[in-house]
Amino acid sequence: MDATGTPVSQTFIQKEGSYGARNYAPVPVVVDHAKDCLVWDVEGKEYIDMMSAYSSVSHGHLHPRIVAAAEAQLKKVAVMSRAYYSTTLGPLLEKLSEVTGFERALPMNTGAEAVETAIKCARRWGHRVKGIPDGMQRILVARGNFHGRTSTIVGFSSEQDYRSGFGPFCDGFQHFDYGGMESVKAAATEHTCAVLVEPIQGEAGVIVPPAGFFRDLREWCTQKDILLIDDEVQAGLGRTGRWFAFQHEGIRPDALILGKALGGGLLPVSAFCADDKVMQVFVPNSHGSTFGGNALAAAVALEGLKVLQEEGLVDQCAAKGEYLFRRLREVQAEVAPLIRDVRGRGLWIGVDIEPTCTTARDMVLRLAAAGVLSKETHETVIRFAPPLTITQDLMDRAVDIFRGVAVEKCRELGLRTRPAGA
Repeated sequence: MDATGTPVSQTFIQKEGSYGARNYAPVPVVVDHAKDCLVWDVEGKEYIDMMSAYSSVSHGHLHPRIVAAAEAQLKKVAVMSRAYYSTTLGPLLEKLSEVTGFERALPMNTGAEAVETAIKCARRWGHRVKGIPDGMQRILVARGNFHGRTSTIVGFSSEQDYRSGFGPFCDGFQHFDYGGMESVKAAATEHTCAVLVEPIQGEAGVIVPPAGFFRDLREWCTQKDILLIDDEVQAGLGRTGRWFAFQHEGIRPDALILGKALGGGLLPVSAFCADDKVMQVFVPNSHGSTFGGNALAAAVALEGLKVLQEEGLVDQCAAKGEYLFRRLREVQAEVAPLIRDVRGRGLWIGVDIEPTCTTARDMVLRLAAAGVLSKETHETVIRFAPPLTITQDLMDRAVDIFRGVAVEKCRELGLRTRPAGA
């Protein structure tokens, strides 16, 4: 029996519907507990997690080392604010410097907060270092971007659903076509202080830019004395098969934004990373957060980074991603009328559904009923982004279930499929 039809599941679903703001439309699965790459609902049904909380659970659910670090810190102190020093924040900042290569980091909580930090930094740098008149600083952002949901950030979104009715918005942002250098150049002015960009546009549909775009963008930003700010809240910390997605093009941005997986699947932890020449614009009282960099969050994030290093999860992700990509491409070949494209990098893959056949939401609901958790983005793309700890066996099981769902949908629509291996 589908969990959505059981009294226990309906109790929880109805409570959220009755008392919560309706700003989400969840897949109707009521999660009770999880371990590594598996999730169980309140009825005991098992699911393979192929979404990992938008890449927040890259280490797998409840990784024992990260849980142990959290438990140990909870017995000492959790939050004292940045009014005092702690025994965990310094070591976390040191580890962040080691893995990112940047001299300093400013800890926050959510990815959107770290993006707001980057915006403030870029504007002040543009004024105080580059000499742009205060209030005239401009930041370039890509069409199709997703950097969070604060009022500043949705103000420069090109997605009307994120913006409608939430104005007025602040100005200071110009758009360019993602992956197009000529569009970048056309959008720039003498007051441009930074380019804020994702290495892969996740919410837009797992869009990978053309090869060479980031190398050209890096060169142009250097020539124009413009900061290149790389938002890797979703892409960073191993998701694409490298520690950071910018490494695929052999470049180094001027600043890096991290989040999601930085919290080890337990807590909201984010960071804005840069060298002294950029970070120097922040002085006491210019920026802060009561919970940002708290002792508990720092302990969890530090252990999470150690797990990524010591368990080789980043290197494993590259090979696992290639395997999952190949398996999904095989399904695409079998049900070609239904799937337009399979794209991505590492363990971050988007499956683009032909909109004349069905919606991504329909496929996501069918997958959940069959025991695979994923999530649609927009109308046509199903995203697959499992924990980096996923095994080949679980990937095979998930793809086999996806294949079965896709073949069945083709049969319903009267679409011809090609036998596997044909």
